[in-house]
Amino acid sequence: MNSPSPSIELSALAGFPMVQPGDDLFALLVAGLEQNGVAVQTGDVIVLAQKIVSKAEGRLVRLADVVPSARAEELAREVNKDSRIVELILSESKSVVTKVPGVLIVEHRLGYVMANAGIDQSNVDHKDGEEYALLLPMDPDESCRQLKAKLDAHFGAEVAVLINDSFGRPWRLGVTGVALGSAGVPSLVSLVGKPDLYGRSMRVSEIAFADEIAAAASLLMGQTDAGTPVVHLRGLQWDAPQNPAATLIRPKKQDLFR
Repeated sequence: MNSPSPSIELSALAGFPMVQPGDDLFALLVAGLEQNGVAVQTGDVIVLAQKIVSKAEGRLVRLADVVPSARAEELAREVNKDSRIVELILSESKSVVTKVPGVLIVEHRLGYVMANAGIDQSNVDHKDGEEYALLLPMDPDESCRQLKAKLDAHFGAEVAVLINDSFGRPWRLGVTGVALGSAGVPSLVSLVGKPDLYGRSMRVSEIAFADEIAAAASLLMGQTDAGTPVVHLRGLQWDAPQNPAATLIRPKKQDLFR
């Protein structure tokens, strides 16, 4: 008799409130899960949009408070961007990898190679006629670890927590969900030494497990006005050791694009 095919269930939490700087994200998560009738179990995965984590952590910057440096002014003229945004990009980056009109590709302070250091002005409340920009969380893996510890203690279960963001890729059009931070799952899974269907040992294959989870959650989160920044996932199984999302960052010496 054939064994049942594996399956997973994903659901976006309905009615999740707009997060404001300083909000208790753990309390909002607990309320959202309970209001959506989710009885949290061991093995569940909670995926959070980067924006709500950044907002809760106070990573919102008023552009009127930003003073551009001479370098930011020069780069802004080259790429036709607001010099205040360029200053924020530089302050969040280790180096500029390349530049084209409208975009600075940088090595972020956390190691990601990404457009504009992940700084965004979409889905941000530009209140009182002021312009604001949202920066990435200070330490996404640590944010996930802290939320996981609180959720585990509250629900008496072992859950996983991921922070999702949208990245472009140098060899593909479009953006896809990736894991900025994770806790409780193996972010990178090595298949080296495991046999394929014909018994041949895998030699180099690694799976970006956390990125695949993030991409699946992105289908429910959307990219514009969906307003569903939290996704609950159930049914996923793994047996590889846990490692943080930082494990996914390719070392520069292995990066063929730099």
